[in-house]
Amino acid sequence: MNVFVIHGPNLNMLGKREVSVYGDVDLETINTTIMARSEELGLVTRIEQSNHEGAIVDLIHRESKWVDVLIINPGAYTHTSIAIRDALLSIDKPVIEVHLSNIFKRESFRSNSYVSDIAVGLVSGFGLHSYTMALDAAVSIIKG
Repeated sequence: MNVFVIHGPNLNMLGKREVSVYGDVDLETINTTIMARSEELGLVTRIEQSNHEGAIVDLIHRESKWVDVLIINPGAYTHTSIAIRDALLSIDKPVIEVHLSNIFKRESFRSNSYVSDIAVGLVSGFGLHSYTMALDAAVSIIKG
């Protein structure tokens, strides 16, 4: 059971930026938690982070043959990137969209997602636990 997690732009700055919105947990802690939960669930998980739209597209393409479920936090690209949307559509794999904050309780432009309608599900607003909830959902998807 292979899961690929992609963290989008600015997530490398977690714990330092907008702590009132994202909390004080850094990306290393999130990744450690993801890997620990993955191990508990029997998943093989790879994790990448990029601030660059094209690099995220390349990651999606690169992992398309290996991955069973792709979990993505597109960050700000959620609201702007047709390229990432098209890359996700091109791989024909289940996608789970994740956000640390509840994007629907923030600025109105954040309510628009180019990923939500093509994802099997969205986990938003639970901080670090958004990722562990997505991993639990990935297992259910893989097992059918």
